[in-house]
Amino acid sequence: MKKILLAVVLGVTAVSVAQDGAQPAQGQSSAPAQGQAQGPVIKDPAEYNAYVAAVQQKDPSAKISGLEAFLTQYPNSVMKNQALELLMGAYQQSNNMQKTTDTATKLVASDPCNMRALALLSYFDRARAQSGDPNAIQLLADAKKYGEQGLGCWPKVTDADIKKMQPQMDSIFHSAVGIADCQSKDYAGCIPELKPVADANPTDFSVIYPLALAYWPDPKTPTTPDNSLNAIWYSARASAVAPAQLQAQIEKYARGLYVRYHGGDDGWPEVLAKAKAGTAAPADLATLIKPAPTPAEQAHNMVQQTAPDKMDFAQWEFILSNGSQEDQDAVWNAIKGKPVQMVGKVISAEPDTFMIAGSSDDIDSNKPDITLKFEDKVPVKMIPKDGTDNFQFQGEPASYTPNPFMMVMEKGQLLRSKPATTTPAHKPPVRRKPAGQ
Repeated sequence: MKKILLAVVLGVTAVSVAQDGAQPAQGQSSAPAQGQAQGPVIKDPAEYNAYVAAVQQKDPSAKISGLEAFLTQYPNSVMKNQALELLMGAYQQSNNMQKTTDTATKLVASDPCNMRALALLSYFDRARAQSGDPNAIQLLADAKKYGEQGLGCWPKVTDADIKKMQPQMDSIFHSAVGIADCQSKDYAGCIPELKPVADANPTDFSVIYPLALAYWPDPKTPTTPDNSLNAIWYSARASAVAPAQLQAQIEKYARGLYVRYHGGDDGWPEVLAKAKAGTAAPADLATLIKPAPTPAEQAHNMVQQTAPDKMDFAQWEFILSNGSQEDQDAVWNAIKGKPVQMVGKVISAEPDTFMIAGSSDDIDSNKPDITLKFEDKVPVKMIPKDGTDNFQFQGEPASYTPNPFMMVMEKGQLLRSKPATTTPAHKPPVRRKPAGQ
């Protein structure tokens, strides 16, 4: 909610309150015209004159002095609430925010459903908290209190001018409640409060970015697909309206969410461009932002794109562990019983069987994924030590188990020099699943 909106909400205070000014004491003026609403009546002429003198001041400082003096001299006046509302507006006009909020607090204490004061307090308490005030926790609690109080007062409001401002005031109230809920990690409460506000005010960074964080508070932990989509959209939108010094950082964060959900950055420029140009979240987010392919889909794509004899061992492992039976068969039938020359890491070795890590993931985790069997026992002096890297060997795939993956290779041979043709132990492709699965 921009300050300009708050100014619109509160800027009519002086006019509306002045128009609802006190009726003079009897004998000072004629009675109201027929059908005109009867306002409060000040019976004491001195009190009436003091009030009118203060209200009619054009200079904000003079008006403040006059109203403060009036409230001090007549603390129980029938015009107390109107005087406080005028004083609140005068302090705001003079840019004295502390006095503005102090006066608004007094006004709410006297008139619990004064909507202008409630809007001002819920806005400024929330804004101060989001600006890094050391009392942010208490300020947000107060902002939420005033926001909920304002939302609950609407059935009691009869002023037509105030009712016209309900959409703007509701944005202030819901923002205060939502940001407070976000701060307390009540994301289920935060999201429904902030989303309508963010969509109605698509340039309000102070609401859009907290909403994005609420949808996916911990990117390291999977969330629901719907929350993922909204987190990506609103963080991308936030990057477009953020302060200049934050835009690159938030855009990088939004891209990271996209890559985690989608499995790559293809399509990201189009999503970012739409978010920067857009307003409310589009209804077709699920069409705009596709989830990552499943491991089975990734395996199928690999089979479609590369012949099995051109794949590295890690790709074989990925397909044989995650692919459909048809894709597994396509790879296995192409490599079974055929000599394969490789480089791996020895995990353990016996004269007739070596346990070897062939993919880089398993090399890093010191986990065997190949059982290499020899027809004749290997001489003791030629048996490598456990942990030997860049071990060169040849074997013929004979069988495998998918999970946990293990390939048995028979007819093992030691290669004394680097093999002319090797199957490099590249890391397998990204094994992402759609968020929430």
